[in-house]
Amino acid sequence: MTSRFEAKVVLITGATSGVGAAVAHRVAAEGAAVVLGARGKQAGDRIAERIRAAGGRAVFVPTDVTVAEEVARLTETAVNEFGRLDAAFNNAGAVNAFGPVQDIDESAWRADLELNLTAVFHGMRYQVPALLASGGGAILNNASNLGVVGMGSVAPYVAAKHGVVGLTRAVALETAAQGVRVNAIASGAVDTPAFRNSMGATPEGEASVAALHPLGRIARPEEIASLCAYLLSDEASFVTGATVSIDGGFTAQ
Repeated sequence: MTSRFEAKVVLITGATSGVGAAVAHRVAAEGAAVVLGARGKQAGDRIAERIRAAGGRAVFVPTDVTVAEEVARLTETAVNEFGRLDAAFNNAGAVNAFGPVQDIDESAWRADLELNLTAVFHGMRYQVPALLASGGGAILNNASNLGVVGMGSVAPYVAAKHGVVGLTRAVALETAAQGVRVNAIASGAVDTPAFRNSMGATPEGEASVAALHPLGRIARPEEIASLCAYLLSDEASFVTGATVSIDGGFTAQ
C-alpha cells in the first residue's frame, strides 16, 4: 500500500459500513488520519478502533448529516483533533421513498432530498472553508449511477442524486482557482449491508440487479474505494468538476 495520504486528514460520512467503511480503511492504510461521521455510534467506534489497532489514526463523531450543526461539528473535530482538513468524502445516503410519483407524499420526498442532496450541501458548506485554510484539497460526493440516468419508482432519490451532480459542478467551478477540487462518483450496485437488506436480500433479487450491469455482477466495496482514494489523492490533481462512473458498464448501455 502506498503512503499517498501521509500527513493528510480525510473526513468521511456514511462511514460505518459499505463504501464509506471501505474508503476509511483504504485511506487510513495509506497514511491518512480519518474522521468518521455516521449515526451508528457502536459501529463507528468499532471501525475507528480497528483502524487504530492497525496503527492508523481515527476518530468517530456521531453525525446526522441532515442536521447542519452536526455536520459543522464533524468538520470542526477534524481541525481540532488533527489540525487540518485535506479531503472529504460525502458518502451518506439511502433510498427511502419507493413507488410511482403520484403515491409519494411530500414528507417522503423531502426526506430523500434532505438525506441525499441537502446533506451534501451541508458537508461542502463547512468543508470548503476548512480545506481553504489548509491550502486546498479535495471533495468527493457519492452521486450513484442514478445521478446520471433515470429509473422509475425512486423518483426522489434520482432527483436528489442528479442534484448532487449539479452541485458538484457548481462548487468545483467556485473553488478551482483556490486549490480545491470537487468531483463525484456514479457507482452501480455495490455489495453493502443496505443492498443485502433490500434488492440483494434474495438470490433472485441479486441476480436481477447483477444482470443490469454488462459485467454481470455487482461491485465489491473495495473496488469503489480504490477509485475514491485516487480522486481524493493528489494523483488526481487535474480532475475537478467530473462525475466518474464506476458501474460495470451500466450507464454505457
